[in-house]
Amino acid sequence: MCDLPEKLQKLVNEVDKQITPKLAEIDEQIVYNQAKVLKAFQDQEVAEADLNGTTGYGDDDTGRDKLDRIYAEVFQTEDAVVRPQFVSGTHTLFTALNGNLNAGETLTYLTGMPYDTMQEVIGLTPKKRGTLMERGVKFSYVPLTSEGLIDYEQAEKILTRDQPKIVAIQRSRGYATRKTFTVAQIKEMIAFVKKVSPKSLIFIDNCYGEFSEKHEPTEYGADFMAGSLIKNAGGGLAKTGGYIVGKKDLIANTKIALTAPGCTDEGATLDNLHDFYEGFFISPNVTGMAEKGMIFAAALFEKMGMEVTPKWNETRSDVIETIIFGDPKKMQQFVQEVQKNSPVDSFVKPEAYHMPGYEDKVIMAAGNFISGSTIEFSADGPVRPPYAVYMQGGLTYAHDKIAVINAVKDTFFNN
Repeated sequence: MCDLPEKLQKLVNEVDKQITPKLAEIDEQIVYNQAKVLKAFQDQEVAEADLNGTTGYGDDDTGRDKLDRIYAEVFQTEDAVVRPQFVSGTHTLFTALNGNLNAGETLTYLTGMPYDTMQEVIGLTPKKRGTLMERGVKFSYVPLTSEGLIDYEQAEKILTRDQPKIVAIQRSRGYATRKTFTVAQIKEMIAFVKKVSPKSLIFIDNCYGEFSEKHEPTEYGADFMAGSLIKNAGGGLAKTGGYIVGKKDLIANTKIALTAPGCTDEGATLDNLHDFYEGFFISPNVTGMAEKGMIFAAALFEKMGMEVTPKWNETRSDVIETIIFGDPKKMQQFVQEVQKNSPVDSFVKPEAYHMPGYEDKVIMAAGNFISGSTIEFSADGPVRPPYAVYMQGGLTYAHDKIAVINAVKDTFFNN
């Protein structure tokens, strides 16, 4: 990167100095979370034989069962289910909800309207079969304030009125411009729900959140929580899968929804366990590298006068950085430049198109080793006002930094 325009090189130098203390905080967080994971591996006595998978029914899969216990220990829950049979984060979330909701019961989102793909599985989009609402589940949500925060006055009214079986909290922002909720904020939400609607179960959509802070929502009373293995928890190595952690009875119900009654101890892991184990082990470090990349990007775009969230020095609770372009052409060009700086398919030019599960056209740069992986560096967004790009992930800080600088140069300095 020795051919940077003088003005951009000056900005990069300023950013490097500015963010140094923040990057040191992330290093300390990585060590803290790595210690938790290492202890769980030691406590569960992981052996080389545990890295081998099973075929067929997957009976007596000791490696699979031990990995469940590791997840439960790290997230401080009674039980867990970690499986390659979860085809996406959305499928994992749906399975957790589907297994624990019956006809006539209510699901309430405390954090506003859920993101596009969850709206589809709940049944809020037309002409979809097999949704929660088609099964007779009722749905409500608490609109956020204009600042993107929980409206606790409205929430109390809605929870008192609906008496929901499950209250869902979406940690990350989806394709909204609100800030991601921190674990401290989620802790406050959990305490509020337990006071106002003590019979409700609290479910956390933890996608993008694992190891982005020192603590997790399940440490503060969440009943169950789910996420994807091609996001943080897979460490960039897991090629598919998801996890759900929580109370034993809720995990048991989830296993029935995933498999069938009488089959909950089945499910072959094939050749996935090695990636699942190693990916989870390195996940604290990979997540930290991604956060460092997003801190650098936030600081650089702020110096360029653009609106970003979170700001470089704010507390982060996921690996996503939102950049408001306000211009559809610039937005799409930047995404295309990110693709050019990817290790895979760098020669491909992304175009906006209608992705399944999304209302608007979406443009996506995803030149990754694993299709759809968002712990790897990527950038995407719906082509609609305010024309925001959601940039996330990064296996290494160095790649994030190189890609962001090059994309900024070609989008803003070579025109």
